[in-house]
Amino acid sequence: MKKLYFLLCLITLNCFSQNFDIQGHRGCRGLLPENSIEAMKKAIDIGVTTLELDVVISADNQVLLSHEPFLSHEICFDINGNEITEANEKSFNLYKMNYDQIRNCDCGSKIHPRFLSQSKIKTYKPLLSEVIDSVENYIKNKYPNKSIFYNIETKSEIEGDDIFHPKPKEFVDLLLKIIDDKKISKRVYIQSFDVRTLQYLHKIKTKIKTVLLVENNLSVEENLKILGFKPNVYSPDYILLNKENVTFLHKKRIRVIPWTVNEISDMQKLIDLKVDGLISDYPNRYFEIINKKENPKK
Repeated sequence: MKKLYFLLCLITLNCFSQNFDIQGHRGCRGLLPENSIEAMKKAIDIGVTTLELDVVISADNQVLLSHEPFLSHEICFDINGNEITEANEKSFNLYKMNYDQIRNCDCGSKIHPRFLSQSKIKTYKPLLSEVIDSVENYIKNKYPNKSIFYNIETKSEIEGDDIFHPKPKEFVDLLLKIIDDKKISKRVYIQSFDVRTLQYLHKIKTKIKTVLLVENNLSVEENLKILGFKPNVYSPDYILLNKENVTFLHKKRIRVIPWTVNEISDMQKLIDLKVDGLISDYPNRYFEIINKKENPKK
């Protein structure tokens, strides 16, 4: 009986102790335009285990990649190639535009004021289905032994319901249809700051992994209580993490993957805290740390 108990504990521990999860934020935003197919492929080449991306909904109920539910003045030109200003960007509401209009807007050529070393290419906001097809084909042809995960954020908040996006049920249902059609549910995490989307998802699809995104100063216990169930991953702004948080979450068998960690020194500090992964605009920098550890004389 004791041997059986030991074996069960060992199996449980091995299931929980997955490899370190290095996630490319919006693909690899520091290197290529965010949430683009090109950025996803580059992140795969770098060696990420998970592609982190954001989705919104268009007027014709298409699920597409975008961090904002509008054309951001930082990264996009309008359909005629004109500048978008911060003052008028929200008038380019993606939830009020059909996807064929959105696709014709260049969201890759503009110099990004916060990522000046980002390579510039003329690109667009792709459909989630197109991204999955492109990524799966790319891996099949170039890395046949590799399997990639997707960490998909639902960009919603209660103030934006029926203005910038549908309510949580419709939003999640549209997203799940794509995931089910593409047969990738076992390799998907759905993350959100909006607990409503996670709560609805958990109610109808308990097998899909959930990630609670956090940027507030509430305690870990308070945030978990608000969510109402145990997520697979707790994903806070990295500056909110400390050793006590990580230990507490691991005792509850919740993985800890902070965002968005771009400096090598911060990456190393978090690795030392025993986090389970990192989300970064520069996933290549994580591999610089690994390479130095494996080749200390170089």
